[in-house]
Amino acid sequence: MKFIDIDFSRENRFSIGVEEETGKFFVSIPVRNQRVDYEEYYEISREMFESFKVDMDSALPFVQKCRDRELDYLLLQNPGSDRGISM
Repeated sequence: MKFIDIDFSRENRFSIGVEEETGKFFVSIPVRNQRVDYEEYYEISREMFESFKVDMDSALPFVQKCRDRELDYLLLQNPGSDRGISM
């Protein structure tokens, strides 16, 4: 999978973009485990992507649910056994 960031919020530490091979849209958040920092990618609809692109702050409730692991069913990649915590 090749994730392409389209926009990001440095202040709120997330990005939105598209996965190049599938065309799926995503929100990504940074996470960290004991060995490495990485990103988790959560699938969003085209409508959500377009809305977030216009107003990045409108994504904050969704991003918080991702950080709280309430939307794990939307993960585009399954986490490993040493899943990190959001940063």
